[in-house]
Amino acid sequence: MVRRHVTIAAKTGVYPDIKVGCLVAGMAAGADSIDDMDLLRHGAMPDLSGGVRAPSTLGSLLRSFTWGTVRQLEKAGRELLAELARQAPLLPGADQLAFVDIDSMQRRVYGHKKQGAAFGHTKIQGKTVLVRGLNALAAAVCTPLAAPVIAGTRLRGGSANTARGAASFAAEAIGAARAAGCTGTVVARADSGFYTAAFIAACRRAGAYFSVTARMDPAVTAAIAAIPEDAWTAIRYPQAIWDDQLRCWVSDAEIAEIGYTAFASKKGQAIAARLIVRRVKDLNKKAAAGQDELFPAWRYHPVFTDSPFQLAPAEEQHRDHAVVEQVFADWTHGPLAHLPSGSFAANAAWLTCAAITCNLLRAAGCLASRFHARARGATIRADLIDVAARLARRGRSQLTLHLPQYWHRQSEWLALFEAACGPPARAA
Repeated sequence: MVRRHVTIAAKTGVYPDIKVGCLVAGMAAGADSIDDMDLLRHGAMPDLSGGVRAPSTLGSLLRSFTWGTVRQLEKAGRELLAELARQAPLLPGADQLAFVDIDSMQRRVYGHKKQGAAFGHTKIQGKTVLVRGLNALAAAVCTPLAAPVIAGTRLRGGSANTARGAASFAAEAIGAARAAGCTGTVVARADSGFYTAAFIAACRRAGAYFSVTARMDPAVTAAIAAIPEDAWTAIRYPQAIWDDQLRCWVSDAEIAEIGYTAFASKKGQAIAARLIVRRVKDLNKKAAAGQDELFPAWRYHPVFTDSPFQLAPAEEQHRDHAVVEQVFADWTHGPLAHLPSGSFAANAAWLTCAAITCNLLRAAGCLASRFHARARGATIRADLIDVAARLARRGRSQLTLHLPQYWHRQSEWLALFEAACGPPARAA
C-alpha cells in the first residue's frame, strides 16, 4: 500500500515501502526514537523481516517527507486499517454500532529547533497548563465489544486551536470507519473543544450521529435552567446506593434532557438536536465541621447530541468517549514517547507510522486470544512481540525459530502465527 500510494521525489526517499515497514516493525518491538531502530539489526532479523535499513537511512527517509507525502502515507494507513478489519476480528459488532472518538493531545517537545513547536493548553493532573510542544489530532474507532483502533491522525502546530481542521478530519475518520466495516450506526464523540457548527455539520454530512460536549455559554445555561425539577433522573454512578423501597438508585448524579437549537446566532448554521445534561452535587467540604448546606449546589455537564438512543444509554455512551485516552496512553508509553525530528513533516510521518503500528498490534492481539484483543499495546508487545526466542539458519534460505520451552504464552503466539502464516512446520 505504501508502494502504491507514497511517492517521494528526494533521493533519500527511494524504497519507501521497505523503510516504512522497518519503522513500523521497530515501533512494534518497542523503539521510540530513530536510534532505537537499530534493535532490528541483530542476528538473523534482517532475513526474517525481509530487509532492514540502518537508523540513519530511516531518519533520512523521514526528513524527505513533505506535507503532501505525509497525506499519501495517511491514505495508505486508512487502507491498511480496512484490510486488517477484513482479515481479523478487529471491530466485532461494527455492523450494529460503532463510535468514532476524536480528540487532540499536546505532546511536549524540548528541542529549540523543532518546527511548529509552540505553547498550547493541556491538562496535567486535572489542571490546565501551557506546554510547549506539537499538537496531535487523532480519531479512534471502537465498538461496545472492541478496543479502539486508529482511523486517522494529523499533526498540528503546538498553538493550534482544538477545532482547527477538525471538520475535514472528522469526515475522513468517519469514511475510514465505514471502510473498516462500520456499516451500522456510527456516533462521533468529541469534547467541548470541537463544539462548533462546522464540526457537527461535517459529522452529519458523513452520515454519522454526533455527541459533543457543549460549552456552558449563556444559551446553554438558560436551557438547563428551563429543565423542570421533576425531569431529573438519578443514574447509577460511583457511590450510588440502591433503595429497595423506592426501587431506584439514590445518587448525587442525575440526568435530564431538553430540546435545543445550537449556533442560532450564526446565519444558516443553526442545528436543532437534544441537550443531555448530567448534574453532580457539589460536596460541602465543611459539613463535617457543622457547616451544613442551605440548598444543594450542582455542577452541570451538558452534551449536545442527535443520538438515536434514549436518555440514559446516550449519556453513558458519551462518557465512554474517555476511551480515546487509552490510545494516547499507549502512544506516550510507546512510539510517541518522542517526536524525534526537527522537521515538522518528519514528525507527522512518525505519528502516522505510530498509528499504523497501533492498528497492527491490535490486529495481532485479536488473532492471538480474547484477552489480547482488548489488552494494551505494551502488554501485546511484552507477550507476543518481544519474545525470548532464538533464530537459527539452515542453508541459505531456511530459518528456524526456537521458542522458549514451557512458555506460558505459547498457545497465543501459535494462534497468531497460524492465522498469519499457516501452521508451522514440525522441527526435524
